[in-house]
Amino acid sequence: MAGKPGVGQQSLGFRAMSKTAVAAPLLSMNNIGKAFPGVRALDGVTLDVQGGEIHAIVGENGAGKSTLMKILSGVYPYPEYDGEVRIDGALKQFKSVRDSENAGVAIVFQELSLVPELTVGENIFLGREPGHFGCLNWNRLYSEAAEILRGLKFDLDARTQISSVGTGQQQIVEIAKALSKNARILILDEPTAALTNRESEMLFAVLEHLRDKGIGIIYVSHRLDEVFRLSDRITVLRDGRSIGTTPRAGVDQNDVISRMVGREIAQMFPPARRTSGKVVLEVKHLTAVGHKSGATNVFDVSFSVHRGEVLGIAGLMGAGRTEMLAALFGAFSGTVNGEIAVDGHAVKISRPADAMEHGIGLVTEDRKRSGLILNQTILFNMTLAALPRISEWFTTEESREIAASRPLFDSLQIKAASLFTGVGTLSGGTQQKIVLAKWLLTSPRVLLLDEPTRGIDIGAKQEIYSTIDRLAKSGLAIVMVSSELPEVLGLSDRVLVMREGRICGEFSTDQATPEAVMACATGAVHHA
Repeated sequence: MAGKPGVGQQSLGFRAMSKTAVAAPLLSMNNIGKAFPGVRALDGVTLDVQGGEIHAIVGENGAGKSTLMKILSGVYPYPEYDGEVRIDGALKQFKSVRDSENAGVAIVFQELSLVPELTVGENIFLGREPGHFGCLNWNRLYSEAAEILRGLKFDLDARTQISSVGTGQQQIVEIAKALSKNARILILDEPTAALTNRESEMLFAVLEHLRDKGIGIIYVSHRLDEVFRLSDRITVLRDGRSIGTTPRAGVDQNDVISRMVGREIAQMFPPARRTSGKVVLEVKHLTAVGHKSGATNVFDVSFSVHRGEVLGIAGLMGAGRTEMLAALFGAFSGTVNGEIAVDGHAVKISRPADAMEHGIGLVTEDRKRSGLILNQTILFNMTLAALPRISEWFTTEESREIAASRPLFDSLQIKAASLFTGVGTLSGGTQQKIVLAKWLLTSPRVLLLDEPTRGIDIGAKQEIYSTIDRLAKSGLAIVMVSSELPEVLGLSDRVLVMREGRICGEFSTDQATPEAVMACATGAVHHA
């Protein structure tokens, strides 16, 4: 499918595709440029996609991936960009999303756009329901929806309400919705960010089936293991430019990473282990029962965390890790029982303000929904949790906020023009640094991290890892939940494994191999 490699970009470690060996592309984007006030987001980017291939686009946050896809999908209309877009060789100038859809392009964003109260079939044909003279033809709607789902080899009743369907199945409903518009080019933006391993496998099977049917698929992801499993070719973007395109077999992950960040990354995780001190946080018999579900999400959990230590919490999705952190922070929606002590003193935490008063901060797994106020500035977000410390009575003084924030802004190397830059305009990695800064301004004793690198690129991850290591070495006690096992093993001084709301094992750094941790998480073996 990829054709014979040429030699046009060997100096970059990538090989251009031979024009004589490859059929005319289904899609070609040539010399694409896009500027925002003060920023050149894309500068001469070129991309082509064949029918019947999965073409991965990778790059750090801010590399231009989303901007390029928004041009292709009509979100950024012509002539607000430079260059040309061609489908089957014909020039296309999309003035709207509808124009792009009519040309056979469909995009599935990371945040799904389904209506929970409607059925699968209603969501697939939302806004395009079949009928005559204002009367819906329900039989036709459901029969056509069922036909599309069968074509995907996906067993799901089109009459099922979408709120009762898992996230992985919802992703496939979004794909079915795109195909109902006769899409020939399908764009997926970080499609597995919120999926379990099983749901991801289900999605991969559907994508491979669509590739076999001749659909051109653009797969945007930070997860290189998925990229190397699925893709036929890989295009790397960096700083708004095309670095190169190569067949998957012509490059390895280290090559791709070095092209993404512009440097070699010999070691992702800080090499030195830390020396821990006295116990800062002690938890005994913590149990959390959800109000709505009535389920026991956390059961009889006990552990301690030392000064200068990173305690990693591993486990499969649904093991109760996030709920445990929420319970410790007073943010769990349900009944919480157990004993919590900070620096040897028993404390009662029933709301986040209590946790903050006792020196506990929480970096949540979803920074956009619960970590940041996206339409506000960096300064506003950084000082939000620390206002009682840096304000007087019921007023705030901007100069004091700036003085408190500037050292962290500089030391965390936050990539923004100023403290007054809008947070919503920044990359995921930069946003995550701002969430960290928000809690560091409160001078915490204990920092709870829930998926601290979710949705950020390789280079930004390494910066976050270095920051976590530096904070621990400064004496902070850190509890870190991560679904990425290499991250847990690479950063932690000790590892606890959770399964079905309980701690099923504890591992030292020497004992914590991927095989041992996964065996414990899946119930294959119990380790204490």
